Parts: sequence; structure tokens; C-alpha cells
Amino acid sequence: MSSEAPSNYSEDNNLHQTDANLFVRLQNGETDTLAILYDRHVGLVYGISWNLLGNTAEAEDLTQDIFLNLTKKCSYDPQRGSLRTYLRILTRSRALDRLRSRSRQQRIRNQALNENAKVLSESPMEEAVQIERSHKIVEALKQLSIKEREVLRMAYYQGLSQSEIAQRLGTALGTVKSRTRRGLLKLRQALTDSRDRS
Repeated sequence: MSSEAPSNYSEDNNLHQTDANLFVRLQNGETDTLAILYDRHVGLVYGISWNLLGNTAEAEDLTQDIFLNLTKKCSYDPQRGSLRTYLRILTRSRALDRLRSRSRQQRIRNQALNENAKVLSESPMEEAVQIERSHKIVEALKQLSIKEREVLRMAYYQGLSQSEIAQRLGTALGTVKSRTRRGLLKLRQALTDSRDRS
């Protein structure tokens, strides 16, 4: 009579071993124990991954990473708690890392898009148009009286209201209003003439 155990004896024996025992054997190079740990805990790991990432492919990828991590020198210590708790914490942590990375990549993409848009909006052609427009305004302002120029500069470059301008100049508010109106009419006419000539 043969003393040899049935071929499925070792498989049955493995199935009844604790996670801690299987993990120790896995760390000692018995890679067949990974399949048993995977079968026991894949639902937990995949469930957490999918709930946090909301993406099937990413959840599957993270699940594979978590179990591959067990084959390396990982930080799990059977003396300090169950493998299930360790897997729960590790999966959650890695999923959150991926979410942060995804968010950071999105921010970088958005920043790049904004910078590209800014570069496009500040193209040499547009810059040239802006410069030409500035020159025309400067030339048009020269055609106004000193007092008209003064109130327009205070209003548009310093952002002062007409009453503030009147106060600063020690002039009646009606005078500031009429200078502003006259100055704007002259400015518009000068810019129209300039556009017609070009």
C-alpha cells in the first residue's frame, strides 16, 4: 500500500491554511499560494478600486498591482493584523494616489491649454494691431486741449470718477463733464479720420 498522499491533498491543505501562513510561504518563494490569496480577496480589492476610481480598466489594473505587491517585500506584518485589513488600507491608499495623480495631470493639461490659448491670443499679428492702435490713440490725444487730455487721463488711466476729478482739480463738476464730453468727441473724430486715411 502506497504511503503517498492523494495529489489533491496539498491543494486542500493550502485552502485551509490561514492568510498569514500563506503570506509567509509566498514571501519564501512559494508563488502558488498567491492564487489562493487572490481568490480569497480579489472581490474586496476590486470593489474598493472600482468604487474609488469609477473605471473598470483602472480598477483591474490596480487590483493586479495590489496582489503583485504581495509577492515583493511588502510592509504587511501578520503579527499586527489581518491580511484583509492590510489589503483594504493599501488599496484605498493606492486608489487615492491615482486620483491625485489624475487630478494633477488634468491641472497640467488645463494649464498647458490656457498657456497655448494665451500664446495664440498674443500672436505677433495681434500684438502689432494693439501697438498700432495705441499709437493712433496717442496721436489722437495730442489733438485735444491740455485740460481735455487731463480729465480723460484721470478718468481712463487712473479710474477716477468725474466728481473725484472735479475735487482733485478744484473745478466745478459741470466743467469736468463738458471737458470729458468734448474730449471724447474730438478723440472719436481723430480716430475715425486716422482709420479713413489708413
